[in-house]
Amino acid sequence: MSSESRELLGIDPNELRFAFELKKQISCSLHLTNRTDQYIAFKVKTTSPKKYCVRPNNGIVAPRSTFDVLVTMQAQREAPPDMQCRDKFLVQSAVVSQDISPKDINGDMFTKESGNVVDEVKLQVVYAPPSKPTSVNEGSDQESLGSWSYQETTRELAEPETIPSDPLALILKLMKEEKNFAVQENNKLREELRLLRREISRQNVGFSLLFVLVAAILGILLGFFMKR
Repeated sequence: MSSESRELLGIDPNELRFAFELKKQISCSLHLTNRTDQYIAFKVKTTSPKKYCVRPNNGIVAPRSTFDVLVTMQAQREAPPDMQCRDKFLVQSAVVSQDISPKDINGDMFTKESGNVVDEVKLQVVYAPPSKPTSVNEGSDQESLGSWSYQETTRELAEPETIPSDPLALILKLMKEEKNFAVQENNKLREELRLLRREISRQNVGFSLLFVLVAAILGILLGFFMKR
């Protein structure tokens, strides 16, 4: 087979776009399309191999078929200046025989010296801001509501309370709840009654002392007038 270079695989999209977020893994897919009647081997390379994970990074695309590759960017601790990324990917492809399996793929297959029909496509990495949820009310309504921040919650939701399917069990459950409520109300009334009795007792003690004092004063005055 003579060595030549031509487009072997259709690659979509033509750039790797990541919705960049700090400290979060982000993935995007490459859709490879083989429009030929031959078997096409491919291999994916990058300028930053420690930063990205490609699954699978090589494979065989059968004639008139498609193949999806998942590219995952590891969580980043800081954003690049002006959100500009210089990382690039290279998708190499070559025509191979039908009996070739993915484990037989090696770098020599994609060189012109191998005599294979080869192709290379470079892909640029682009960082895009994460998509923001749209508000139902926009314009003046949005301004009146102020700045809303939608964040993902990490709090675990509690298990919903199960409702008994048996009517008798449901009635017993309601009766138990009513009984507990009645006991709580009864205890509350008892406490209020105790406090009321204490207050009345304090008032009675004060009244008794006042009565004794007035009686003593009246007795002294009566004795004074009788002596005169």
